[in-house]
Amino acid sequence: MARRRRRWLRRPRGATEHLAAGVTALAVATLLVQAATAGVRAAARHWPVLAALAAATLVGATAWWMRLHSADRARTARLAGLRLTLSNIDALDDQQFEFALRDLLVRDGWTARQVGRQGDQAADVIGRHPALGRIVLQAKHTTVGAKVGSPVMYQVKGTAGPVHGADIAVVVTNGSFTRDARSWGDKHQVRWVDRDRLRLWAEHGVALHELLHLPTRSPRQRAHRPAARRTRLRHPGTTHERPHSAP
Repeated sequence: MARRRRRWLRRPRGATEHLAAGVTALAVATLLVQAATAGVRAAARHWPVLAALAAATLVGATAWWMRLHSADRARTARLAGLRLTLSNIDALDDQQFEFALRDLLVRDGWTARQVGRQGDQAADVIGRHPALGRIVLQAKHTTVGAKVGSPVMYQVKGTAGPVHGADIAVVVTNGSFTRDARSWGDKHQVRWVDRDRLRLWAEHGVALHELLHLPTRSPRQRAHRPAARRTRLRHPGTTHERPHSAP
């Protein structure tokens, strides 16, 4: 079969084959020219219809873009005054807690989305800020009085930068942390938000970067990001949004 294919595709030989190839090429070129001419003539005859279709497409795309950005602005304005009490947060389930943290980040000026699912590699919310960089939140919604231990801090430290390309790693809980977890996190740049800090962030409206004293990154630091798999972020209004629910 391979030999037959090569024989059919060989270069013309002799005057007869060259003449046949030239005639075939001329016929194909003639057909293409005729088709192009017919298309131009048809467009000239029906240009009002084509112009109307183009205008309608442009108007539709513009209207869609305006609705999209209007919804984005409305959502951002709505979240600007977001306040959640600890009792509200305690009543949420695990996934609702993740969406609530996402909304709090958006309130503070981040572009953020909830990404937590099975196999999320210690990332429940990922956000990005033009001056602060990329952040990963690991959410630990628990019963009041329960404590988050050091293994959670180890896991977040091991995946935040290498896997998610994060500049900032934070573990957030509505409970508390063990002394070893807090100490290890402080030493290895894994920030933590316990119940007391969560009250300031969610209920009192203190921005997360102020609460944790996050450093502003220089333009040079922003240009040299760590090599890692990137999770694409969109503006919250451009993706399917599930708002958190509070009782």
